[in-house]
Amino acid sequence: MNEEFKNELKELVLQNNAYCVSIFMPAYRAGADVQQNPIRFKNLLRESEHQLVSLGMRQADAAELLRPGHDLLANGVFWRQQLGGLAVFISRDLFRFYSLPLHFEELAVVSDRFHLKSLLRLLEEDGRFYVLALSQKELRLFECTRFGVRRVEIQDAPRSIDEALKYDDPQRQLQYHTRAQGHGAGRRAAMFHGQGVGIDDNKSNILRYCLMIDEGMQKVLREENTPLVLAGVDYLLAIYREANSYPHLLKEGLAGNPDILSAEELQAKAWEIVQPIFKQKQEESMSKYRRLAGTGFASADIREIVPAARFGKVESLFLLLGRQLWGVFDPDRNEVIVHPEAQPGDQDLLDLAAVHTFIDGGDVYLVEEEQIGSDQSAAAVFRY
Repeated sequence: MNEEFKNELKELVLQNNAYCVSIFMPAYRAGADVQQNPIRFKNLLRESEHQLVSLGMRQADAAELLRPGHDLLANGVFWRQQLGGLAVFISRDLFRFYSLPLHFEELAVVSDRFHLKSLLRLLEEDGRFYVLALSQKELRLFECTRFGVRRVEIQDAPRSIDEALKYDDPQRQLQYHTRAQGHGAGRRAAMFHGQGVGIDDNKSNILRYCLMIDEGMQKVLREENTPLVLAGVDYLLAIYREANSYPHLLKEGLAGNPDILSAEELQAKAWEIVQPIFKQKQEESMSKYRRLAGTGFASADIREIVPAARFGKVESLFLLLGRQLWGVFDPDRNEVIVHPEAQPGDQDLLDLAAVHTFIDGGDVYLVEEEQIGSDQSAAAVFRY
């Protein structure tokens, strides 16, 4: 997930207003359900207005607060450009919406802060990675997450092998020492000379091209520890790996001509490669929870988890996907009261724990029933 979105999420977290409206809904991209998108949103606006009034707001004031939502309702172009899920946030000081490739259950929440647990799915598995689509005709670099992709310009690298050779002196001696890499540390360094050692001209040219790309990539990926996936034909990827100096280049790549694939296709194929890497952290955290259960350093009791999250003690938090747990938390008395159904003034206690865990740098995972059990809504590992 890129830093821009993280910063936006933190801005939403810090919003503190008597009336913060959060709306989540599925927003279909095709088929008969597309026509239901604005109808579904209108119903959720109506539900939000009802909640505002039940909390003491005058109906006219509630309608005025929700005016940006009604304006969005009338935007026909907007409703034809959905990605699968819609999240909308409205307060006196802020109006923001996100069309996302996520499925949301219908939900309208009015509280003194925004309901953000569902958006934290975008931060799961620390899912940011790069794809370098490499061919002799075109060079493309993409920054990706599980849910999106954007192109990144490599300012100091040639865009094709023709451009590389145009500005590179073909008679200049090429010297190259392989560098230790994350997946090949310890192997003996090799040296290539562009003249007189039997390297055919084509391979020599490609190697020079790859070295120039690597030089540009060093500036883009400086201080990064993000996985990089190569996409290209086998012989080209093999040569690039010799030129590469980025330690987080993955051993597995996407073989084939990348020029025929869109950014979205490259992102989807590369996700299959990186997903196990990101999943590993979650699995290690879950193993730690099971190991520490019953020791006081882990808990599945929301009455213990919410205060721990509030005071920065939660290292890892697991929440059951699609579930809410309504109640109140009194920070002065450090007391949590759970209600069987939502009452005016209640908060989703799972969301409260998630937001505080996120603020204090903990990891939040939304999981399926089989991972923590259907009789539990949350589980947490504590820092101390």
